[in-house]
Amino acid sequence: MPNSVLVVDDEEGIRQTLSGVLEDEGLAVETVGSGEECLAAFESRLFSCVLLDVWLPGIDGIETLERIKTAYPETAVIMISGHGNIETAVRATRLGALDFIEKPLQIERTVLAIRNALRQRQLEADNRRLRERLDDDHAMVGESVHMRALRQQIAVAAPTGGRILIYGESGTGKELVARAIHRESQRASQPFVELNCAAIPEELIESELFGHTKGAFTGATQAKRGKFEQSDGGTLLLDEVGDMSLKVQAKVLRVLEEQRFEPVGSNTPIKVDVRIIAATNKLLAEEMERGTFRADLFYRLNVIPFEIPPLRERVEDIPLLVDYFNRKFCASYKRAIKTFTDDALDRLSSHDWPGNVRELRNTVERVVIMTAKERITADDLPAPGPSEDKVSPTRYNFASYREGRDTYERNYILRKLSECEGNITHAAEAMGIDRSHLYRRMKALGINDKRPGSGN
Repeated sequence: MPNSVLVVDDEEGIRQTLSGVLEDEGLAVETVGSGEECLAAFESRLFSCVLLDVWLPGIDGIETLERIKTAYPETAVIMISGHGNIETAVRATRLGALDFIEKPLQIERTVLAIRNALRQRQLEADNRRLRERLDDDHAMVGESVHMRALRQQIAVAAPTGGRILIYGESGTGKELVARAIHRESQRASQPFVELNCAAIPEELIESELFGHTKGAFTGATQAKRGKFEQSDGGTLLLDEVGDMSLKVQAKVLRVLEEQRFEPVGSNTPIKVDVRIIAATNKLLAEEMERGTFRADLFYRLNVIPFEIPPLRERVEDIPLLVDYFNRKFCASYKRAIKTFTDDALDRLSSHDWPGNVRELRNTVERVVIMTAKERITADDLPAPGPSEDKVSPTRYNFASYREGRDTYERNYILRKLSECEGNITHAAEAMGIDRSHLYRRMKALGINDKRPGSGN
């Protein structure tokens, strides 16, 4: 369907000339002679672009422009005038006009302006769709008390410039919360950059954070901008900040204090304005006691603390999450939307979900891909993991919270490795984490990777 253009001018000769020229350009054209007729035309159809004269009988072009942009903000408007002045052009631009053309009209200039306006309108529409898709991909689903409180906390903290420390178990959605904070902040139009501190080798993390010059080290064949510089004016998420070495912690602390840094291999400081959001699944208070996390950095980061509840503490959100992931993956894989029966939802709600929302997401995706039936019952769900067994009181007899958490994490990793026949790469993909992160957690939890089938 061709783009539609509405020509609004009280001179019939101009209307006829523009109509013929624009139709030859493949555009659908209508013409009217007043502001009132222009607004009436919008009642029967929408137009991609309006070519609008400033001087009109009755409602003038400036008032007509204001009404169009109020009721139909996506329509591109170009103003034309034989008596234009700078003041009128500035006012029209502030009201949303994309261009201002003086009479007598030059046909080539007018056609080019319309083409540019239509192209701009298309780019804006594409950007809106991309933002909507991005917002949907990073939606925070849930109406439990925990989730409502979390949204309220985000609404209060996001518009400020305070640093934020997010704590939550793996898979709870710490990145989603960080993105929501950025989206509702005064930096929303600026970059959101993230760095998983656990996924970057120790010898490369400084380069990732601060960048490097060409030749700064072996393999540095060209200069590189670091995450701090990339996020200048916006937000930087330091995910799994508890896995950062003490050496790097000291350098990050200095950047927080001075808002400047030096790329690896350079003595020239770069000044930045970055809001830091840090996230971790570790108890940093315990890490400080062990001497593996700097207290001064902790207090710099922990201005506004957030705690993301595990899925087992908000089971009432599970049906909503299942519906969300069901629709998302059915659309992605072009499948008919499936219906989860009450017994299926009951079984999903009874699971402990040690992998939290990420584990539930993977479960629903597996069902969508592997189950041909559109009606999903409890029997169609993947085999229950150890945490779905009846919970006995002795399961919670741990000496500390950390011991209990590590026990659950160890069992979860072992179960995923078993499901993936010992293949660490596949297990990491199933858990939604990086392979190097899984290796480190296995080493920390005493899980031996020298087993048959533990391939790459």
